[in-house]
Amino acid sequence: MFCNKFISINSFTMKKVFSLFSGIIFLISATFAQRTGTIQGAIIDKATQETLIGVSVAVEGVTPAIGASTDIDGKFQLKVPVGSYNIKATYLGYKTITKFNVVATTGNANIINYEMEVEASAIGELVVKENRSIKVTTVESPNSIQRLSAEEIKSNPGGNFDIFKVVQTLPGVGNPPTIGNRNDIIVRGGSPGENAYYLDGIEIPVINHFATQGASGGSNGILNVSFIEDLTLSSSAFDAKYDNALSSVFQFKQRDGNAERFQGNFRLSGTEAAATLEGPLGKNTTFLASMRRSYLQYFFKAIKLAIRPDYYDFQAKITHKISPKTTLTFIGLGAIDKFYTDTTGASSVDNAFILAQAPYIEQWNYTNGLSLKHLIKDGYINIALSRNMADNSFNRFEDGLRDDETKRTLGSQSREIENKLRFDWNKFIGNWKFSAGASAQYVKYSNDFFAIIRKEVKNPQGVVVQPQVKVTFDAKNDFLRYGAFAQASRRFLDDKLGVNIGLRSDMNSFTDAGNNPLKTLSPRVSATYNLTNQWKINASLGHYAKLPSYTILGYQDAAKNFVNKDADYIQSTHYVAGLEFIPRESTRFTLEGFYKAYNKYPVSVRTGISIANQGADFGTIGNEEITSNGKGNAVGAEFFFQQKLYKNHFVVFSASYAVSKFSGKDGRLISSSWDNRYLVSTTIGRKFRKGWEMGLKYRIAGGVPYTPFDVAASKINFATFGEGVLDYTKINTERLKPFQQFDFRMDKKINFKRTTLDLYFDVTNALVIKNQSLPQFYLERDAKTLAFKTTDGNPIAKDGSNGISKITKGDGEDDGAFVIPSLGFIFEF
Repeated sequence: MFCNKFISINSFTMKKVFSLFSGIIFLISATFAQRTGTIQGAIIDKATQETLIGVSVAVEGVTPAIGASTDIDGKFQLKVPVGSYNIKATYLGYKTITKFNVVATTGNANIINYEMEVEASAIGELVVKENRSIKVTTVESPNSIQRLSAEEIKSNPGGNFDIFKVVQTLPGVGNPPTIGNRNDIIVRGGSPGENAYYLDGIEIPVINHFATQGASGGSNGILNVSFIEDLTLSSSAFDAKYDNALSSVFQFKQRDGNAERFQGNFRLSGTEAAATLEGPLGKNTTFLASMRRSYLQYFFKAIKLAIRPDYYDFQAKITHKISPKTTLTFIGLGAIDKFYTDTTGASSVDNAFILAQAPYIEQWNYTNGLSLKHLIKDGYINIALSRNMADNSFNRFEDGLRDDETKRTLGSQSREIENKLRFDWNKFIGNWKFSAGASAQYVKYSNDFFAIIRKEVKNPQGVVVQPQVKVTFDAKNDFLRYGAFAQASRRFLDDKLGVNIGLRSDMNSFTDAGNNPLKTLSPRVSATYNLTNQWKINASLGHYAKLPSYTILGYQDAAKNFVNKDADYIQSTHYVAGLEFIPRESTRFTLEGFYKAYNKYPVSVRTGISIANQGADFGTIGNEEITSNGKGNAVGAEFFFQQKLYKNHFVVFSASYAVSKFSGKDGRLISSSWDNRYLVSTTIGRKFRKGWEMGLKYRIAGGVPYTPFDVAASKINFATFGEGVLDYTKINTERLKPFQQFDFRMDKKINFKRTTLDLYFDVTNALVIKNQSLPQFYLERDAKTLAFKTTDGNPIAKDGSNGISKITKGDGEDDGAFVIPSLGFIFEF
């Protein structure tokens, strides 16, 4: 509700902003002599992680030819005129790989790395020669895999350098168009809490500012795109080493800092400022470090908008090569968030009182980790030790009176701590690849919680007709989580057929059946078959398990009993089959069908609805008693087309259709809150001469279901909580209108002698389309006296029965379209 009031802008204002951008370009641009940039990196064997010496690295499509070979450390360096290139790596006996859209500037060296696979052969003759340049699937994960490079993330229109807004262009990935500018990632009809996130092999539970506790959404991502080498999304056929995922696994791979010299960049956008530094710390040590600060709260105050989001985030990576076979890496990630409202900026008195009920949020979190990679004969081992912590203070007061404890309606001070140890062993024996490992973590959770669920109401005679419903507890909980996995894969039939089998089990010391490994036994099998060197078919079947959130496990009753100790692991079984067509090294088509069956999903005892239908709002999810008898399913199909940089343009197109349903306590499957049905997205980019680049993105999504208000209960509730009460007997019986959005971005890179200035103009929802948001309930107030208006002219009754209720249409007519123009720059030095 609050984020939908972010910025309203008309076309005249946008024209002025664009004119300003054009004027700045005209004043700064000049005729420069041809500048030269640096592209450097390293190349290793994908299987053994050993460096490869003598690999040929060449720039495509330039005359005279530009190329280099890797040295004894597997490193290479290219000096090229500034611009965008495709860089090809070739090595005898290995599959050729091309990196697309590699940008060379005078400001920063562009660091890219390759992992090359051995080419299959039989009796000395090459039988199958796969095109590896755009291929992202592997024998271990043969389908439901997508990958984005750092450049694709940076230049995405409307993405504003936020990775999680960019991934919404991928097939099967949606974001409910009901809360505005949020990062609730919905993958193939699953809830936001079904995804797992790994940064360089270390799990990061909190990936967004203003995160929803018990889910994974939030307002915007905390990862710095300057660190990212690439992102891989697996929406099924998960590698067995990843635990606690039901819908997807996000794997973020960070690059190392520049080992040759110090460099960095400073970015200023319409909402934030960020600085990144990197360079050598010694002969075998490099670092990356960044800090980002929002200033949107000052801008909102100046233009008298009511919301005040305020955040910092920090990120660091240090890589130390102990020996040619052993590398030690440290990663750090953290954020500090504050959110409150100032109702002097509200557009009406009614909006002022709605906003006054908004929560006051203070959050901070961090993830720190050490990982050790050691190469062994025909393989390698990884050991990772990490600690993550999240502190969430969430408070709400009647009429926003934060200094009056008698007006408190909600208070939650919670903390989650995980200390983790992970180990995996990877070995090639003949044509087989084996991997196995284990993980253990010590968990601490606490929550001092108070909430008034329903206000006490008395009739005129003083008799209580609705008792107060209050929840209060002070929970402290600690327990162990542990698991193990094994996996084996191999290619058969002259490398045409690839098969992978895996098994995983996860346990814990808290829940009643938590120590039974058979309860979470998660087998998986997948296969891929190369019909030709361009066509292949893939199929996978997998069973996955996820522990319910700590908010569920830590919930206590009035007697301080943990009432959800009987909670089961949530279960999901995936059936997936598809086709992949790669006609040339830069072009990829995929078509997949999937079916997901859910079991043992948590269901709220109080409301009778599935927890799967919660999570797309600020606050906490799961502070209540549940039963593990919910079911669900999601069935659908996806089409994906990707054209990497080819003749100065690139295209991404995805189309998905899926039906998502979950059941509550009545066992009846109904449309879930994430049931968009159809998702279509296309992104087009074009590189022009003299450093100009343009990007266009268009998305359309079916409207999601929602639950109408219980008007009588809402009247009683509104005076205290400032919000209506949903009628759960009619859950998700209404549906929003389809969502549309067009984003536009223009970049101009100006390369000086040793620095680069990238000026950009980015507009989210550039066509000023008014999309429908969730309706809001309120009682009308008098603008002068602030008293509630009533139907009989008397003061409002304690049960609110004579109040004048209003329900907004959510169609944007009152607040205008949700548009974010951003004029900014990136300075590389």
